[in-house]
Amino acid sequence: MSTPAIELQDIACTFISKEAPGQRYTAVDQVSLTVGAGEFVSVVGPTGCGKSTLLNVAAGLLEPSRGSVHIFGQPLQGINRRAGYMFQAESLMPWRTGLANVMAGLEFRQVPEDQARAQAEDWLRRVGLGGFGDRYPHQMSGGMRKRTSLAQTLVLDPDIILMDEPFSALDIQTRQLMENEVLQLWAQKKKAVLFITHDLDEAIAMSDRVVVLSAGPAARPIGDFVIDMPRPRDVAEVKMMPRFLELHAAIWAVLREEVLKGYRQQLAKAA
Repeated sequence: MSTPAIELQDIACTFISKEAPGQRYTAVDQVSLTVGAGEFVSVVGPTGCGKSTLLNVAAGLLEPSRGSVHIFGQPLQGINRRAGYMFQAESLMPWRTGLANVMAGLEFRQVPEDQARAQAEDWLRRVGLGGFGDRYPHQMSGGMRKRTSLAQTLVLDPDIILMDEPFSALDIQTRQLMENEVLQLWAQKKKAVLFITHDLDEAIAMSDRVVVLSAGPAARPIGDFVIDMPRPRDVAEVKMMPRFLELHAAIWAVLREEVLKGYRQQLAKAA
């Protein structure tokens, strides 16, 4: 087998509690997870179970309290330079046009301006925004901003793409369009993708594998499901396939009690 793009081994992340200063809590524990080169893996779990924590560990933004992180077989030290990160929150610079936002990462890498502009324009065309590069973020719809953020990530040609619930704020129609666009772009170069989502339908429709985390604290993997449906996929049409319904039922059987447990924990915190 080829060397995994991402290998998390026995990861634990412990933090100081905001509610009770001086006390510590473990967000995730005993997490071992691999993403193969060219593999699309989604992580699902209850709200607050540490999904984004794992993504930050893979990005090198957070050093685990225990365990090891390897990127293409090499120990990760500092920021993961082989990864691009697409955040849940808006990440565009409001004072820059869409084109200038997409060019920004190339400029930081000191790519000559004419080359950076040509590459940025090419990626704006790929995500369906070829004629909108002169617009500022406030002049764009939510879907256009997400497309620009996607181009901003992919223009750097990362070997790994990290995505943290990138489409959760979009309406259902725009969301499905973006999901299909991501799958089409992924199919062209088959980068390794680690995708965080709370939406089980989205995870199954897009992924090669779905990993389920338990409710926190000390969340851990409790299921790893191979999504054995043919590609290419349309995220709306695939949800009507019998195999999709079978997979959904199997994963939900593992996830349901953890979601209820996480919901009860959230209610207790709010009380």
